[in-house]
Amino acid sequence: MSTAPLDLVRSRCKLCEGGVSPLNPEEARQLLAQVPGWSLEDRRITRRYAFKTHYQAVAFVNAVAWISHREDHHPDIALGYDAVTIAYTTHAIDGLSDNDFICAAKVDALFEL
Repeated sequence: MSTAPLDLVRSRCKLCEGGVSPLNPEEARQLLAQVPGWSLEDRRITRRYAFKTHYQAVAFVNAVAWISHREDHHPDIALGYDAVTIAYTTHAIDGLSDNDFICAAKVDALFEL
């Protein structure tokens, strides 16, 4: 459970095998404020990223895969010609956890490079 703002980009995901409650709506809204551009949709957060070329979109997907591997927390990714949509949820708890927002912040930092 979140009680204080996290330094999301510098945080690391914690193993989540279930047995804990997902974030409540207020906790999710507080963390969502720290990742501008992301939307809360039911039990997940999503964001669409636009690119000039398909190559840039594919390269971004590959870089997001590296973040996923390092954090052991994996998004749903939709790749289009010049856009990528990322969606995070914590499947083990059927809802949102701090991990989703940590990864969202890391993906945003990657996009800003």
